[in-house]
Amino acid sequence: MIRSRLSYLLLHLIAFSYFNQVTNQSSPNFTQHVSEQSKVTDPVSRRLIRIYQLYSRTSGKHVQVLPDKKINAMAEDGDVHAKLIVETDTFGSRVRIKGAETGFYICMNKRGKLIGKKNGHGRDCIFTEIVLENNYTALRNAHYENWYMAFTRRGRPRKGSQTRKHQREVHFMKRLPKGQQPAHPSQHEPFNFFQYPFSKRTKRTRH
Repeated sequence: MIRSRLSYLLLHLIAFSYFNQVTNQSSPNFTQHVSEQSKVTDPVSRRLIRIYQLYSRTSGKHVQVLPDKKINAMAEDGDVHAKLIVETDTFGSRVRIKGAETGFYICMNKRGKLIGKKNGHGRDCIFTEIVLENNYTALRNAHYENWYMAFTRRGRPRKGSQTRKHQREVHFMKRLPKGQQPAHPSQHEPFNFFQYPFSKRTKRTRH
């Protein structure tokens, strides 16, 4: 009797210790997981493509990609070289930006200079969109993580090594190209509901 009671207490103690060990384990860090996955290029999913202009807070003009591969923020609203095609790189906020007219991607070299490239597959051509508290958007380079796209008051590119997130030079506003209207709900096909006939076989009988 005493032996069986001791066995029961020992078994109960082992079960309690196991329960504490399981419950004390740290829960999965989903924020870290999402952050890590956002840094990995997704070659499988369909690319989301947007078209907009980037209005520079400092120059008061728009970012443009010129035929000579130069990039500045001197374009007027609606300028043909200010129309940008923005492609998503992952399910997160990483994007590749290219001029719709020239086809050159906006990239950053090791000196922090913005340059245009025909092939935008490298990490130096990927930027992370960061929405700031003032509702402006900053674009941080994926390869040089502490360097941002930035322009001076005259619209000239600023070296990435001289940029910080809080600076006005790195603040942009996304704008639709002049004359382009946002998609209106009436332009989309309505969602149709299909009603299937109720089968007598599946009908419940009430008693």
